[in-house]
Amino acid sequence: MIYFKDGEYLREEQMNLSVNDRGYAFGDGVYEVIKVYDGVLYTANEHLERLLESAEKIKINLPYTLEQLIKITEELQQQNELSTGHIYLQVTRGVAPRVHQFPDQSVLPVVIGYTVENPRPIEQLESGAAMKSVDDMRWLRCDIKSLNLLGNVLAKQEAIESGCQEALFVREGIVREGSASNVFGIKEGVLYTHPANHFILNGITRRVVLQLASELSLPVVEKEFTLADAYAMDEFFFTSTNAEITPVVTIDGKSVGKGVPGQITRQLQNVFEAKIPVLVAAGQADERNTNGSAS
Repeated sequence: MIYFKDGEYLREEQMNLSVNDRGYAFGDGVYEVIKVYDGVLYTANEHLERLLESAEKIKINLPYTLEQLIKITEELQQQNELSTGHIYLQVTRGVAPRVHQFPDQSVLPVVIGYTVENPRPIEQLESGAAMKSVDDMRWLRCDIKSLNLLGNVLAKQEAIESGCQEALFVREGIVREGSASNVFGIKEGVLYTHPANHFILNGITRRVVLQLASELSLPVVEKEFTLADAYAMDEFFFTSTNAEITPVVTIDGKSVGKGVPGQITRQLQNVFEAKIPVLVAAGQADERNTNGSAS
């Protein structure tokens, strides 16, 4: 594998990461994950713009422009011959003695990147997933895609140990998002999702779904809703770069709607698939409609 680190493309044996990196010591950094379909980067501009925004929010002066970051991700894809998977980019505040305050301006950020082969989660997209609600005890700047993910990790593990695929964060009775995803509910033909504020990460796939809803003339309401509201939804799904649009069939063991992926969720999946450069996508969508698996 070829990695990127601070302007160089290196093999694994050439990589050298310091224990004094503030990302290691404090989680002092930000990251992005960019999906690649059939060798083509998907929504790379949006992801890399958010990386720059996240860095700015925690006062890291990223030494690359958007255009340079795009070239780095394209080069990683090409050198690693990545077909379907993702590119991970991480920025930390740099290498410096372990003190809590920022180092002086002579310390430069550390930027690394690498690729991961990762097939589409077809089975989960077809069958749906189970979610488990957990208390949201994270910090209050969830809008920053930071390296501080311990709360997300613990929530995800709790969900997995309960036989579920994803955790559903609930803070003060309000559904916020998943441990690694945004969430949407559908009730009586209206799409509901949490507003994009500091309680959630404004996911790139979340934004894509809102655009798809507009194209389908699907009414959208961005407002807070409760866990009880989530239980009562006709359909529910979560979104992320790797999960795409994943139907949710149970929450806390309670069936959502009929307990199978719903018709509107299927419509959104089909439109999403039609927009990604995957040759098999249209065939999968046609097969789903032919088999009548949408309910």
